[in-house]
Amino acid sequence: MHADIFCRVVDNFGDIGVTWRLVRQLQREHDWRVRLWVDDLNSFQRLEPRVSFAATQHIEGIEIIHWPQSTDFTPAPIVIATFSCDLPDQYVENMRAQRNQAAARLECLWINLEYLSAEDWVEGCHGLPSLRTDGLSSYFFFPGFTEQTGGLLRETALIAQRNAWQIDRAAQRAFLEKLGLSPVAVAALFPVTRDQPAARLVNLFCYNNTPVASLIEVLRDDSRPTVLLIPEGIHPQYASGHQGQLFIERVPFLPQTEYDKILWTADLNFVRGEDSIVRGIWAGKPLIWQIYPQTENTHLEKLRAWLALTGLPEDICNVMMRWNPESTQSDSAAAEKCAAAAELGRQINLSGYKNTNCDSDTPVNRTQIAGFASALQRQLKPENFLVWQQHAHRFCTSQTAQTDLATALTTFCLSKLSGQSKFTPERLK
Repeated sequence: MHADIFCRVVDNFGDIGVTWRLVRQLQREHDWRVRLWVDDLNSFQRLEPRVSFAATQHIEGIEIIHWPQSTDFTPAPIVIATFSCDLPDQYVENMRAQRNQAAARLECLWINLEYLSAEDWVEGCHGLPSLRTDGLSSYFFFPGFTEQTGGLLRETALIAQRNAWQIDRAAQRAFLEKLGLSPVAVAALFPVTRDQPAARLVNLFCYNNTPVASLIEVLRDDSRPTVLLIPEGIHPQYASGHQGQLFIERVPFLPQTEYDKILWTADLNFVRGEDSIVRGIWAGKPLIWQIYPQTENTHLEKLRAWLALTGLPEDICNVMMRWNPESTQSDSAAAEKCAAAAELGRQINLSGYKNTNCDSDTPVNRTQIAGFASALQRQLKPENFLVWQQHAHRFCTSQTAQTDLATALTTFCLSKLSGQSKFTPERLK
């Protein structure tokens, strides 16, 4: 199948992170031919070092177009707007002209790939059409955690690769040494004798408005040694060093495949946004998710919905809720947009994490900080952490039973295209 997939980089790495994983899986496992349109190559290059700043380039058989430099707006048979981004005006005009041609009447299959949410209403909106006043139409396609949604991104061999990695301690050690961890931190993680307990490995990926200082204090004073990995660009005020029971290790910002290895290796993962929460789930390890902050605390409603779906014990849910700060400002433009929309449109818009206040240094409520510290301390106790580990493994296993996103999207496209009178297999090539 031939598709144009569009990505506007709004949330630094989350948008392009999800899109790049999806595009590669569609091309590798489902024989799609894709043109990937991206408006920001800087963020893309951080996740995929092979990306250059050319107007057009090819990686692994995928054509990548720098959106602002494009001159060819010929529509593909399938058009996917990731996170319901707006398409280029000329591209939409060409879609409209193509549809209105009396001889052809060929209409592109336009899909709005939405944001991930566990809210109940998502199942009812998944797959619904959206009609426009100009005669074009599109479909809402929602990733999700149930078979009534589009599923989660998961490559066919992913879990097998994870399992092989997690039993290979030598590969894990070599990987961490290559990242530049200090010898003392590596020695703590991989003790020579079995009677010496290994240090806990914690991976920290978060926005700047979380109680990180409180996290560091808890780990510093804990009875078990901890190695805390903080990637480049995340809370730069914390330098590598040894404090009490805590080793802080700064590591490079990694490409996607290497980031997966971090998640698979760590005992506890702090993840943020959409891409890393899904990869954290596939790691099968305890995680704490910072959901993308939204105005009017909409993000906390989404977080509660996800926590309810996971069935996590209340104490663990408490840790997660206290890690996520409340909203501190309103977005009048977003509010007007929501108020003007129809009921379905209103729900769809609320699914998107369009605000940009996530990287602000907003102070975190002191009560929230204290509550987070005490809640985390309880969950780090060996008996409680074991329950957390078991639950993370069970939830991961249950999600692997669901149809993955790329497969569900392929099936959906074939079902819609086969119903078009002008559909031919040759047209999709």
